[in-house]
Formats: sequence, C-alpha cells, structure tokens
Amino acid sequence: MNNEKLTILYERLSHEDGRENESLSIENQKAYLEEYALRSGFKNLVHRTDDGWSGTRWDRPGFLQVTEDISRGSVGQILIKDMSRLGRDHLRVGLFLEQLREMNVRLIAVAEGIDTAKGEDDFMPFRNILAEWHARDTSRKIRAIFGARTAAGNHVTGALPYGYLHDPKDRQKWIVDEEAAPVVKRIFRSVIAGKNIAKITEELTAERILTPNAHWKSIGERTSRGAHNADPYKWSSATVINILKKEEYMGWKVLNKTGTENYKSKQRKPTPENRLVFKDAHPQIIDEETWNIVQRLRGTKRRVYKPDGEPNPLTGVLYCADCGAKMYHKRGASGRPDHPHHEYVCSGYRHYSKSCTCHYIRVEVVEQLILDAIRRASRYAIENEAAFIQRVREEAALQQEAAVRESRRKLTKGKRRREEISRLIKKLYESYAADKIPENHFSELLAGYDAEQKSLDAELERLQAEIDRYNTDSVRADRFLELVKRHTEFTELTPTLLNEFVEKVVVHEAVKIEGKRTMQVDIYLNFIGKFDLPEQEAAQAATPEKKRKKKLRREMSEEQREILRRRDKERYARKVAAKKAAEEAARAEILKGTAYELPPQESEMQRSA
Repeated sequence: MNNEKLTILYERLSHEDGRENESLSIENQKAYLEEYALRSGFKNLVHRTDDGWSGTRWDRPGFLQVTEDISRGSVGQILIKDMSRLGRDHLRVGLFLEQLREMNVRLIAVAEGIDTAKGEDDFMPFRNILAEWHARDTSRKIRAIFGARTAAGNHVTGALPYGYLHDPKDRQKWIVDEEAAPVVKRIFRSVIAGKNIAKITEELTAERILTPNAHWKSIGERTSRGAHNADPYKWSSATVINILKKEEYMGWKVLNKTGTENYKSKQRKPTPENRLVFKDAHPQIIDEETWNIVQRLRGTKRRVYKPDGEPNPLTGVLYCADCGAKMYHKRGASGRPDHPHHEYVCSGYRHYSKSCTCHYIRVEVVEQLILDAIRRASRYAIENEAAFIQRVREEAALQQEAAVRESRRKLTKGKRRREEISRLIKKLYESYAADKIPENHFSELLAGYDAEQKSLDAELERLQAEIDRYNTDSVRADRFLELVKRHTEFTELTPTLLNEFVEKVVVHEAVKIEGKRTMQVDIYLNFIGKFDLPEQEAAQAATPEKKRKKKLRREMSEEQREILRRRDKERYARKVAAKKAAEEAARAEILKGTAYELPPQESEMQRSA
C-alpha cells in the first residue's frame, strides 16, 4: 500500500443511471468509497466526480482530472464502486487499464471485488462488455421514447427560438414574445432592405437591444442557451444568421433536425431525412413568402464596391438567358472618365467557365425596366382586379405544369447519376483494396466522385424544393394584390421594393436590328411570374414618342432568334481568333533577331492553330 501518493475516489453518475437506481447517487458512492478507504487504511483521499455524465463520454471533467493526476505520477490507487463507473466502452476501458499498469497505479472496484494488486481478474473484460451493452440498450430505449414523442409532434428539449416563449399552461406550446418578436421582424425586414449581416448587428448593438440569451435571462425564461456574452447588448453575426435560418418563425414545428450516429458519438449532425415538420403549430412571426425571399437573398454573395461600401441590390436577381448563370456586376473606372463601368455581364462569359456571350446591360436601364414593369402590373391589377386574378391563375397553371415537368425530369436524371456514383465509389474501394490501382489514383478519383456527389446533392435539394413550391401553389394573385396595396406610391427602385416584387430578371443577348441594339429582358414578379399585359393595355401604356419601329427579339420566330444567336457566336469566335493572331504576331516580332526567334513554319502552324 502506497500511502504517500494520492488515493483517488472516483464517482460517476449519468441521468439514466440515476433514474434506474437511486443507490448509485453521488452521495451514496462517496460514502461507500470513503468507508472502504478508511477501513482499509488508505490516506490522502481525493474525490474526483462526474455528476450527470454518460459512461460513453471520455471528455468528462472529473475523469480528465484523474488522467492528469496519473500523468504527473502522484496517484497510488484509484477506488471506484464498480467497473461501469469507469466507463461503458470496453476498448477505452482496456486502454485505460493498460495505462494504469504502466504507471504502477492500483485499481480497486469495491462492489465487484476487483483489485489489480491481487492479480488479473479473468472476468473483467466480460464485465466491461456487459457495461457497454447496457449503455447501448439504454440508448436504444431513449431513442425509441424520443422517436415516439417527436412522431406525436412533441418537443423533447426545452429549446425555443428567440421571439417565442413557453406557454405557462403547457410548455409544449409556444406563444409570441411581444418584446422580442418585433426584433425578429426587424432583422428580416433589414435583409430585404439590402442590409448585410454586419450592418444589422451594428445597429442592434448600437441601439442596446438585449441579445437572445440576455433577454431570456432578464425575463427568467428557462430554456437551453449557449454561452453567455459578457456584454448583454453585443450582437454577433452568428446569432443573426441563426435567427434568419429558423423555419419556426413561419409557424412550423420542426423536429428531428439533428441527431447522432450512434450511442458513442455525442456530436450532433443535421438529419434532413428524419425531419418532421408540422405546419401551423404555433403563432406565425414571419410569413412564408418573406422567409423564402430572405433565404434567396442570403444565398447570393454580393460583391461590395469599395468607394461606397455597398453591394448592388440587383446582384442575385439578374440571370443570363442562354447559360443560366448569374449576372456579374461590373463597376469601376473605364477608359472614359464620364462613363465609368456600372453594368451587368454574364458571369459565365466573364470567367470563361461557359461558352456564352457578354449579355451586357447597364444598371440604370435594367432598373428602369423593372420599375416600369412593377408600375404597369400594379396599375393593371388595381384597375382590373377580377380580370387580373383570372389571367394570373390561367398563366400560373400553364407555367407550373411545364416547370414541374422539367424539374421532375432533371430530378430523376440526377438521382440516377447519384446512384451510379455510389456504385462507382464502391467498385473503386474494391479495386484499391485488391491493389488494382495505386493510392494516388485512388485518392484523385475518390475526390472527384465526392465533389460531384456533393454538387448533385445540392442540385437535387434545389429541384425538390422547386417541385414542393409549385405543389403548394405559391403563385397567387391575391398575395400580389396585397403587395400592391402596401406599396401604393413609389418613384424609385429601392432594395425593399425590388426584393418584395421581383423574383428574377432574365437577360437575353442583344441583337442589332436596322443598326440599333435591341435586347429582350424578361421580368418575373413574385407570386405572378412573368406577367405580360393584354395587347390593348400594352398599346395604351406605350407613348407615341417611344413607339418602336424595329422588331423585338421576343416577337421573332424561333428560327430568327436562332439565326441571331449563331451570328453572335460566330462574331465572337472571329473576334477571339483575331485577338490570338495579333498576339502571336506581336510575340514573333519581339522574338525576331534573338536566339528564341520562331521558325517561319512554326509561327505559321501556331497561327493556323
């Protein structure tokens, strides 16, 4: 017996153990171990305790203290009630016992009569396995209970989003927090108004609005909260982003959002396949359309123009009609001081990632087109409400049918490709295991398949969301009328007006008709899609001074449009070829008379290439 070193009395209790056996309480374990230690003559007694910690976790504070004491060489013996108190993973327990053996530390499990100083216990490995089986069985039971609760639409935790409170009569129900809900609405409105996350956090902090954790603490609401900030008014970007992602603000109850892989893992990951959604489960703070608009805006990265520090609100709204890429905002100095760059071009053309053309359009032009489209549609909707509703419903039915058909076709094709990639990855592993391919080829192919699979998953999720959106009949004339009546007068295109009215703008390549550059721009409005006024209304809206003499692209036949597209691409190819030829000629001129001068035949061959 080594009485000069510490005698550690280790106690552990998980919530499951406490429910099943009151004799395992921390107080009983301490009294039990102290009585045995004093009776056996041990001295320098030190308690190390983990109350409320599962035996499958090895980041327990008390256990980490034990390992630190052992590494310092200050421990003579460790006393535990039984082996399950040490842990419920027979492999980790076995490794810990090997560490004790190397450090010459004695382990005594009092209730089971185990003492490493008296020799090995042949049944110890089996006891450790049984302890692990107990943890697995307990986890299975708890999962089944939680699964039954969530299937019935009940929460299994006390967490709730900022903006809601537990109903005092029933904690399963949520009520609106009248103090916090306006802050949530303000955050969503700020995003629609074009403000970035940093700007929103600055405003909330400057106005000394309590953060969610500080707010809950101030009103005495019991809920699971994260780490507390020293400054109760200091908002973080992560807090605002977390609020903007919450589907619960639409009145939805979303359960089974995260889960663990098994009973040993404590890291929670998103589980979209197990999610349960119950709509209209509690009062709504944010309507569904506003939430969808905010998600669309957050999904677009906006390049900040340094002089004024603000991104252009049209970014993420304009799309190329030919390749489908988002339009890129080009701004800055040009060769003409009186005409700086302030336009949009196809990002696929700009980055040479797709075979496409420029689709150049000035910002002031597209802003005026959008403003005119909103005015015309709003005026027609107010003056001809019944005809407007009927027309929108008819066009929406046709648009939905075609769009859903195309989305379903792409979804089926994407699912087949994903299954094919899964089979290829399996075969790749088998070939690598059989030494049929080298490791570097295996890693390269696996990385490629993995990247394609992730891209497919994102695309499949987007397509499924589109199908679900059409199935819920999100195109509604009555919602557009509500929007029009809310914005009765407007003279400029503000970010709020843009984001609330416009779904997307599709820009076609410009063509020259009778020497004049003409471009087709399709504007899709929220709720009603691409809405064209009846012919008589459109004729009345056109002013005599701006009456068109040339045929617009949308008025041409498909054959005529195809001829124009082919002509534009040929013109672009000739331009690129001429540029390459000029560069090669300049290079040959520079190298002329030097040791690197190109032979005439090589230069000619390169020109032809």
